[in-house]
Amino acid sequence: MKHKLLYLLLFLAVVAAGCLKTQKAADPVPTPSGTFAGEFKVFHRHTDKVPFDSTKTTLTVKLTTPDYTYTVTGDTSTLHAGSYGTYGGNATAMLFTDKTYSASAPFTKWHLSGVYNYTYDGTNLTIYYASSDTLVIGYALKKQL
Repeated sequence: MKHKLLYLLLFLAVVAAGCLKTQKAADPVPTPSGTFAGEFKVFHRHTDKVPFDSTKTTLTVKLTTPDYTYTVTGDTSTLHAGSYGTYGGNATAMLFTDKTYSASAPFTKWHLSGVYNYTYDGTNLTIYYASSDTLVIGYALKKQL
């Protein structure tokens, strides 16, 4: 009788182990690196207007590893400044430190500076920042070959 109970418990343990799903570790998010081109967009809602105002321009952002530096070029004549600096981050956020940005200078153009959320699938890079419900800025970029 003891052997039958032992075999039954062993059989149940094997069946239970086979029914358990194995957890696969999530694939790591690739580190954005290379030259990306696309649009920089600003959506702004004034408190006295219902629709958002939107403006956009075409930019190129070059992210270089292993030194984690970046440059912004392209149509930098009116909306976005041409700039450069360093970047770093984790799987969901990136910190850009723009060497051409000065917080004490009057605002004339946007700079890629500060903490941004991002998504990257190896080809498409979206960098974005939202301030409450009145301002969203974003970069919709595609890796260049």
